[in-house]
This record gives sequence, C-alpha cells and structure tokens, in this order.
Amino acid sequence: MPLSAPADREPMHRRQIDMQGYRRADGLFDIEGHLLDTKAYGFENEEKGWLAPGTPLHGMWIRLTIDDDLVIRACEAASDHTPYAVCPQAAGNFARLAGLRIGPGFNRAVQERVGGVLGCTHLREMLAQMATVAYQTLYPVRRAKELEREKQTGVREKPRIIGTCLAYDPASPVVKMRWPWLRQEAAE
Repeated sequence: MPLSAPADREPMHRRQIDMQGYRRADGLFDIEGHLLDTKAYGFENEEKGWLAPGTPLHGMWIRLTIDDDLVIRACEAASDHTPYAVCPQAAGNFARLAGLRIGPGFNRAVQERVGGVLGCTHLREMLAQMATVAYQTLYPVRRAKELEREKQTGVREKPRIIGTCLAYDPASPVVKMRWPWLRQEAAE
C-alpha cells in the first residue's frame, strides 16, 4: 500500500543509501554501504563555491568485513564527495571498529570509537543500518549453525529476535507459526 497523496510540493534534498552483503571466497563477509546526498537547487558552499542542482554534497562508502559470528574483522571508509576538504580525514578512523561484534551495545560502541570529532556523522549513521544488512546477509549461515547445535545438544534456543517488533511479539501469529514449540514450552 503506498503512502497517501502528498500536498503540492517541490523537491529540496535527496539522500540515496544503497547497502549490499556479500559472501567472500575466504569465508568472511563484506557489508558495503554507499550514501549520496544531492540538493534540487543550487547553492554556495564556503569552500567549493557554487554547487549546481544535483551536484553531490556527500558521497561516502563503508565496507565492514565480518565473520560468521558478526565480529568486524576490518572496516574501511571513503569519502568521494564532502562539503569541506577536511571531511575525508575522518574515514581512516573507522578502522577502529575492528574487533566489535554486531549485536547488543553495537551503536554505543561505535559512538565510543568514532563518535563526535573522531568520525563523520553520515558514515556513523549508516552503521546501524549496515548491522541489519549483516544480520540479513548471514541469516542462512547462522541458521544452519543453530540447527546443527540443536541437533548435537537436543536443546532448542529461544530465538533472539522474539520481542523485537510487532511480527515477533511472543503472542503474534508469526511466532506461533514459526516457533510452535515456544508455546508448548510456555504451557509446560
């Protein structure tokens, strides 16, 4: 279902974000993100002078290389388009994310390592979304490991996703359908 019809309006700003997950030949995974900001109008930039409509104001990349436990092995960032000449200097600091695990506390840890003047707001904001892309990319790998653990131990673990959104409310029809054994265990 699309949104309702908008009021009369004119375009002002456009942000495009593209993120993709890849399985590498060496068994690791790359999660890449690209952000592009443009304005629909021309304006004066203090360092670059006049920027015509559609000229990139921000054009940035991040690549997280992660293992199947969601631990960041390497992080690389680059800034092709920035409003100021100093901005690309922040990209190198994102290598500090190596060793972090994507999971609870990830956003806080990112802030500690590349927050404020250590990083770039636009690159940092992409990381939360990239964490979701990492989960989606590794789902089949992590699910296979989960099933193997269950097979070996005979113990089924409650999925961590339970309670994270409306569909995964413990009482939702989705949870009842996907994990009927949770209802059985709760009744016992």
